[in-house]
Amino acid sequence: MNDLAPFRGPERNGPVRTDRPRSALRRAAPALLAYAAIRALGLVVLAAWSAGHGKSWHTLLTARWDSLWYTRVAEQGYGYSVQLANGDVHSNLAFFPLLPWLERGLSAVTSLSAADAGLAVSWLASLAAAWALYLTGERLHGPRAGVALAALWAALPVGIVQSMAYSESLFTALAAWGVYCVLTGRWVTAGVLASLAGLTRPVGAAVVAAVWITAAVTLWRDRATSEGPDGGPGAWPRLRRHRRMLLGVLLAPLGWCGYFLWVGAREGALTAYLDVQGGWGNGFDGGAAFASFLWDLGFPAGLGLLAGVAAVVWLYVLGARRGQPLPLLVYGGAVLLLALTAKGYFGSKPRLMMPAYPLLLPLVAGLARWRPAAAWAVTALVSAGSAVYGAFWLNGSGPP
Repeated sequence: MNDLAPFRGPERNGPVRTDRPRSALRRAAPALLAYAAIRALGLVVLAAWSAGHGKSWHTLLTARWDSLWYTRVAEQGYGYSVQLANGDVHSNLAFFPLLPWLERGLSAVTSLSAADAGLAVSWLASLAAAWALYLTGERLHGPRAGVALAALWAALPVGIVQSMAYSESLFTALAAWGVYCVLTGRWVTAGVLASLAGLTRPVGAAVVAAVWITAAVTLWRDRATSEGPDGGPGAWPRLRRHRRMLLGVLLAPLGWCGYFLWVGAREGALTAYLDVQGGWGNGFDGGAAFASFLWDLGFPAGLGLLAGVAAVVWLYVLGARRGQPLPLLVYGGAVLLLALTAKGYFGSKPRLMMPAYPLLLPLVAGLARWRPAAAWAVTALVSAGSAVYGAFWLNGSGPP
């Protein structure tokens, strides 16, 4: 029972397709075309908006905010830091290494600069993420839901970040494929992908949690169903039967823990990575700083933002009530929890929640039941709004 839905069994989804790569890619083609079209619209609107404001769309995508830090790591390695006037230290150790490694490798074998290599990685990874999202939606609610999930993820208000030299697209691709592999029982692959996700962003811990908790529930259910009048097989035979799952469990945290420990060894303190994040004003306080931020906004802005947070939480609860499979619930819930309980720059929270694609599943399940014309009309309207907002956002405060 690979889906591990908390309330209902996986048989509700009908027969499961065999996922041979060529077949899976052919089925996903409409979703990939829809995703590419939506992101292309965003880029066209960004280019026009930027030209009207005397800015370069290329610079906005490759050479501002976090993309500059990733490029510096790719070109010069770790060890660079900036001390602010208030004494805070911004160290590039805060940025996980997989994206800079890929930037450096791609620029070494092509004529691309590290910044453009980061853009290429992001664009390719976003398509890979859309492919995984299609297969997830298709598995749970059918092909139309798969297309809708990829399209709505592309059309998020902060979807323009998917087209920047940032790590969100790469992380979402690794996370979505990793969680999909858990859903389909490919435990070793899931462990490898979880480890790579853990080398991409701190929230890689959410993918590890999806692997670990699903594995624990699988073992618990196996024990409960295998115990008969004679007591059933012992613990060791059961563990041998799940040896590939246990290997995936062991592989999953290696990337995240490896970088955390490497920074600790480099800086001479086990908690050095937390100290580095503290220098950026980041950390986890259970949401106290976010609550204070909402309070300081006052009425009606604070109330509006609180309503937005409540809507996101409601989507998570709705997914749980409708029997969303356990790996998706754990992963989406962990991403949401980490985003909402972290302190730091609060304008980044929508970007931090962007990889939580399972939150969209209740919406796409409903959208898939609409008439195609109505569904595409809504998708087009949302996509246009996302394109305009993305252009306005990047030419303004942007996603630090």
